[in-house]
Amino acid sequence: MAKLIKRFAWIALAIIVMAILFSGAAALNQSQELPLNELANKIEEGAVKNMTVTNDGIIKAELTDGTKIKSSKEPGAGLTDSLKNYGVTPEQLKGVPMTVTDSTIEMILLAYVLPTLLPILVIIIIIGFMMRKQGGGAQALSFGKSNLKLFTSFKEKITFKDVAGLNEAKQELEEVVDFLKNPEKYEELGAKIPRGVLLMGNPGCGKTLMARAVAGEAGVPFFHISASEFVEMFVGVGASRTRDAFKTAKSAAPSILFIDEIDAIGRERGTGMGGGHDEREQTLNQILVEMDGFERGENVIVLAATNRPDVLDPALLRPGRFDRRVVLDLPDIKEREEILKIHAKGKPLSEDVELKKIAVRTPGFSGADLANIVNEAAIAAARDGKKKIDQESLYDAIEKVILGPARKSKVISDKEKKIVAYHEAGHALVAAALPDADPVHKVSAISRGRAGGYTMQLPIEEIRLKTKKQLLAELSSLVGGYAAEETVFNDISTGASSDLQRVSEIARAVVTKFGMSDKLGPLTYGETQEMVYMGREITERNYSDETASLIDSEIKKLAENAHTKAKEILSEYKDALKAIAEALIEKETLEQDDFYALIEPFGLKKQEN
Repeated sequence: MAKLIKRFAWIALAIIVMAILFSGAAALNQSQELPLNELANKIEEGAVKNMTVTNDGIIKAELTDGTKIKSSKEPGAGLTDSLKNYGVTPEQLKGVPMTVTDSTIEMILLAYVLPTLLPILVIIIIIGFMMRKQGGGAQALSFGKSNLKLFTSFKEKITFKDVAGLNEAKQELEEVVDFLKNPEKYEELGAKIPRGVLLMGNPGCGKTLMARAVAGEAGVPFFHISASEFVEMFVGVGASRTRDAFKTAKSAAPSILFIDEIDAIGRERGTGMGGGHDEREQTLNQILVEMDGFERGENVIVLAATNRPDVLDPALLRPGRFDRRVVLDLPDIKEREEILKIHAKGKPLSEDVELKKIAVRTPGFSGADLANIVNEAAIAAARDGKKKIDQESLYDAIEKVILGPARKSKVISDKEKKIVAYHEAGHALVAAALPDADPVHKVSAISRGRAGGYTMQLPIEEIRLKTKKQLLAELSSLVGGYAAEETVFNDISTGASSDLQRVSEIARAVVTKFGMSDKLGPLTYGETQEMVYMGREITERNYSDETASLIDSEIKKLAENAHTKAKEILSEYKDALKAIAEALIEKETLEQDDFYALIEPFGLKKQEN
């Protein structure tokens, strides 16, 4: 972009210089217009130094004082005869040096040709510059060409060995790679090459990384493009670019064409959400034809990635187009540890670093999140002047990613610090006393992000399902801070607002989604639909007013029971509550081992899931 601006600046400067030169030349050649009779008077007075006469009757004269004048005579008439009529004698005329020439070329150029040609010349220069430019914003004259990139443009080669976990996804893609390398093995059995492979998964789970690994393994031409690059403001450009992309891939067959974020052009047609978009739909239609139309490409596999498979058009997902759908799940605890090892390569780790403990503290994290944690830990270690990344830096990076940076410089009063300490102690104590609650990993009274303090609870093993007992224990743990403030200060603060919001969400889900209410039974209430245009879910009510009232009473009952249970635990272990709060006031943070060592004398031990 900077080079483009610089080139246009030079062009503008050249135009300004040319304009100044031409205006100066015109000013130098500018002469005073006089009638022929006044010119005759000047000659009679001897005030004319010299004259130039052109064959079209233009007379230019220079006076003795340096003034330049211009006059004209009748075409076809001689100068001597014309001046004689005004009283100029031949003797007087002979005393003035005279030159007879044709019409001056410079006059014609300055007066007529240059003002016309100069703008045309400037336009030609600009168009030529744009046609030579092959990229950025100067592709104005190549709308219909796709901006395909070959795999060779990547800085480093990636293979399946560089992708941790995702074993099932790699197996699916290894078959595609083998098909391209050894098509005869499959053709002997009548197997046909898949036309399309759709990579589906949450943001950051490794879809693009997996595509790059396929490119590294396949050993065939690999073209990649973003789906948003197909769509332009001019109708028909997207379809043209699609044809060009597939034509390029077919010419290099066997090859792979990777379309990233295909939901940008592959959204379902005719939904009426967000208005019509002819350009996007024409582009989608062209992709459908190219993948499985009358003209079928051979040995070209279309690899696409999306995190919104639910909004894709059914015609795009049918067999014959995207024959294979590969789901990339979020990594489990073992895969998270493997991913951390990959991202920790080349980084100096301290001897005390245990990546398994980091994997335990990061359930639900994607590969991109884990890479960010390792990077944040390296930044923190460098900021603190450390030579190696230690466990503390990694723990701090996790909390920074989840909650935000620690606000240690925030000044709070002793009273507020005491409230925060007892609030977090209440969360931790209730969680530790309930056998179905997740173990406490850390308790802190340090403000992070918008949270005044935080209690970190994480399961020992990977959990994909939650029982009713676990959900009820989570409700009690959430209201533990609220109940602790009531018990100790006989008052409550606004610090429990986010906890109560989460309590409301879980309690409503228990009643209306999970069928765990004793009175309402194993039914779900409310139809959930996804707003494609808004990207959010909405729930439509499909039950009566009486049922709505019963739902509200059941939700309230769950919250009240959780509150009662939390108060009972805090009342039973009030000495433990005080010990935890005082430790937080003094140390501000309690790690898992320190926390359970503190409460063990009060009859509480770590619960194993």
